[in-house]
Amino acid sequence: MAVNDSSTNQEQNRVSFTAGRVNSFQCPDGQKEAFLWDTKTPNLGIRAYPSGRKSYVFQGTVNGRTRRSTIGPVASFDIEQARAEANKLEVMASQNISPAKVKREKAKAEREEEIQLKRGQVTFGQIWSEYIEANRKGWGDKHYQDHIKFVRPAGLPCDRGRRLSVSGALWPLVDVKLSDFSSDLLKRWLAKENKTRPGVAAHGYRLLFACLSWCTEQTAYEGLINIAQLKTKAVKKSVTKLKPRSDVLQREQLPAFFQEVNRIANPVISAYVQALLLTGARRNELAALKWEDVDFQWLSLTIRDKATSKGQEAGVRVIPLTPYVAALLYRLPRRNQWVFSSTGSKLGRLTEPRKSFEPAMAAAGIEGLTFHGLRRSFSTLSEWVEVPVGVVAQIMGHKPSATAEKHYKQRPLDLLRKWHVALENWFLEQAGIEIPHDMEQRLTLVNRS
Repeated sequence: MAVNDSSTNQEQNRVSFTAGRVNSFQCPDGQKEAFLWDTKTPNLGIRAYPSGRKSYVFQGTVNGRTRRSTIGPVASFDIEQARAEANKLEVMASQNISPAKVKREKAKAEREEEIQLKRGQVTFGQIWSEYIEANRKGWGDKHYQDHIKFVRPAGLPCDRGRRLSVSGALWPLVDVKLSDFSSDLLKRWLAKENKTRPGVAAHGYRLLFACLSWCTEQTAYEGLINIAQLKTKAVKKSVTKLKPRSDVLQREQLPAFFQEVNRIANPVISAYVQALLLTGARRNELAALKWEDVDFQWLSLTIRDKATSKGQEAGVRVIPLTPYVAALLYRLPRRNQWVFSSTGSKLGRLTEPRKSFEPAMAAAGIEGLTFHGLRRSFSTLSEWVEVPVGVVAQIMGHKPSATAEKHYKQRPLDLLRKWHVALENWFLEQAGIEIPHDMEQRLTLVNRS
């Protein structure tokens, strides 16, 4: 740093440095700092602080300006080492090279060396594990499980049946050191994964770069990854562009849909599929429904939401329990805490009901319909009953998109029920289904009590 003229012109305290003089030198009371200068090496000094800390310093002239630079703690150098270091700095100062600049460059070189060493040791799998642990509290269960599955090795038992798992899309990168990460590596990885599972590879690509972006923000890994060098145009081009799904039930398909779904041998899966259509819920929201979330007295369902619903606590929305859905749920076996329970799942609830759903859709002549397509159908077909868009969004758990929805609309459950029941009745009317008479009686008796 530069030293002002007043301090330079002051009478300097000079002695010939000895071990005793160096050890005994202290900052006088009432001063912020004090200097002691060496007579043998005039540009070498000691700076002492009230705390007792002392450092060797160099003071010289660079480009006509007096500069001072810290050499290091007194405890780290003997006197001759400090003099030798001061003489080196004096030579550089005579060449108009700032000691401070040299120190910065040395520190930068050491930092680069440290980064290169760490980059050659740290693997992507290590970063991935730390990333998951640091963020899992803010994730939903499905999002967390996705991260686990993407780095899962092959050959592990699946949740259902005797099948063994295939390796996750990111598994080939787990043992790769960050020093070996390159755009060419990612292109080869994507090309291989795209042959068998392009959609999964595209999802893995997004999760990968979310993890790497997090890595760049961590002090411990600062400088290890250059996102721009990895996310090149060639890499982006290798990611399969997936077309958004547009599968949705048509009004004329509803009779065949309900007929074949009601023929599914497993009553839990049959009820689950119908409830997906009639509530507009996300598949994982409904699969995670517990009996404590079902209120047969006041006819409501408490859904653990993906997002915050207006007027409800974070992560929860309450929607009407409509008569037909209530009848479906009332008949289900109560094996455990889960409404849609399963004896063949480690979790105790439905995890993958497609094996029953897809044959039913094939029998109904409805091709390409997904579980999310049922949610899309709830929203689309609601226009036949002219249900207000805001009501549909609130039941489905969509975030309010307009100022009026965010700040002025406070729809109570009874108002939602008016429209929701009307929509369910329309669905049943199109399918030619009536609510079972015995269930209507049960609900009536419960409501009167």
